[in-house]
Amino acid sequence: MVYYIEVMLDINFIRENRDLVEAAIKNKSCKADLTKIIELDDGRRELQQKIDELRRERNEIAGKMKGGKPEKALVDRGKQIKVELMRLEDNLDGITRDYLKELKAVPNVPCLGVPVGLSEDENVVECMVGEPPKFDFEVKNHYEIGQARDWIDKERAAKVAGARFAYIKGDMVKLQMAIINFVIDALTDEEVLKEICKKFDVKASTKPFVPVLPPYMIRTELYDAMDRLEPREDRYKIEGDELWLQGSAEHVLGSMYADEVFAEKDLPIRYLGYATSFRQEAGTYGKDMEGIIRMHQFDKLEMESFTTSDESMEEHKLMVAVQRWLVEKLELPDRVLKKCTFDIGKPNACGIDIEVWLPGQGKYRETHTADYMTDYQARRLNTRVKRAGGMEFVHTNDATAFALGRIMIAIIENYQTEDMKVRVPEVLKQYLGGKEML
Repeated sequence: MVYYIEVMLDINFIRENRDLVEAAIKNKSCKADLTKIIELDDGRRELQQKIDELRRERNEIAGKMKGGKPEKALVDRGKQIKVELMRLEDNLDGITRDYLKELKAVPNVPCLGVPVGLSEDENVVECMVGEPPKFDFEVKNHYEIGQARDWIDKERAAKVAGARFAYIKGDMVKLQMAIINFVIDALTDEEVLKEICKKFDVKASTKPFVPVLPPYMIRTELYDAMDRLEPREDRYKIEGDELWLQGSAEHVLGSMYADEVFAEKDLPIRYLGYATSFRQEAGTYGKDMEGIIRMHQFDKLEMESFTTSDESMEEHKLMVAVQRWLVEKLELPDRVLKKCTFDIGKPNACGIDIEVWLPGQGKYRETHTADYMTDYQARRLNTRVKRAGGMEFVHTNDATAFALGRIMIAIIENYQTEDMKVRVPEVLKQYLGGKEML
């Protein structure tokens, strides 16, 4: 039976840094009761101490009863200890369940420098890259162009699967495949990673990413251990099984080394996962209904990595640099946002978003996110690394390479022509047989 450690933050860290953790709970708008957690932990420790004492006494009695007829008092005491142990162990199981439930509600502590905010409106723009294009004709959105070119068919998809599904066809499919091949070629090439590190002054390893086609399903306990299962109403569960359709490749990549130990020399481990992902999009009824911005099914290229604790922040910077490089190669105007405490999410220590300008909407929309987890996920997954100083939990990072639907929307809208064709970005022409226009 594989055992996963049911904690997110170490209880000793919570005890020693209570003000810091209380601030994290407040600034992330989470609900966690540290007083209750510490009281439950005190009770748990007290019970464990009593159990240990009774076990020692039981062992002493067992030693005295070897060879010859045991005294009745010893036999009676042995029986009494057995009953008492059963009662205390049952009590310990109950209090431990309550303790772990409460402990799981405690969020990761944000890094220094994360803006404090109570809504995504308080995210901070770090930089703007490029200028929104100017058109001398009436701009169309991606859905108008997609329908005119017969690239997107939502009506027949609704007939087959329901709302928020689409058939993608023709040159739009070729465009998606071109983007995929471009990203795989780039991130599996160490020379490209050296170029990215130099351009953005990142001091991380230039070890290439390994492309992965992961499972599309994940077990309940591992989804929960990743702290990505909630809110459950946004997930798709397989009826009759403890299985869920993953909502991003990171969910099945980050959990793949549960209860395993890395050798330090093998780190960093970097994966580039391509998967069709699924989300209910609960609570978004009537929002982004036109086009393919917010779908129940979508394709993504996702980066996931495992590092030591002292390399993990530079790894986060590398992933953000990769994202910026990819967007710049497509020559799309974008802005980089430092996410505030409310928006980074419960398991994150910090996070960055990239938003690309969409002329059809006249605003920037999120296309990328980069999440730095420290050891928050690995602690619960029991994913460790053996180092000279002993065993420790690894650190994890995940980041979008491209959400294919959203980046194709950006290309279609920014590269559109008056006759509703789409110019091919220079970097993708070699993947489309030199084609200039879609």
